[in-house]
Amino acid sequence: MSADEPTTDLYDLRVVVERIEGRSVCGLKPGDHIDLTGSSRLTIPAGGHFCLYALAACLPLLPAKQRELAEGDWLARDSHVACPDPEERVILRIERTSRRQIPTGELT
Repeated sequence: MSADEPTTDLYDLRVVVERIEGRSVCGLKPGDHIDLTGSSRLTIPAGGHFCLYALAACLPLLPAKQRELAEGDWLARDSHVACPDPEERVILRIERTSRRQIPTGELT
C-alpha cells in the first residue's frame, strides 16, 4: 500500500449469541459467535455452526456497523438483533473487535 493510496477504516465485528429467551431449535447457545473481518470475510469457529435465519437478521446491519457512525446515530447505540423465529427469541449482539485500514480499491 503506497502512502498516497486512499484507505477506508473498517471495524472487524463479532456477532454473539447473548441470550435465548425461548427454546433454541437451531442449537445455538449463549456465547456462540461468528466473526466478520476485513470487508467481507465471515468465519465460524472450528466445529461450530450458526443459524442461517439468525445470520440473515444481522446481515443488513453489518456493513453499517463496520463503518464510523455519526454521533447520535441510532445504530451507534443499538447493537442487538433478534432472530426472526418467535419461538426461539435468540438475541444477538454485534460487537466491534478491532479497527483496520483497507486500501479503498480492495473493498468489496
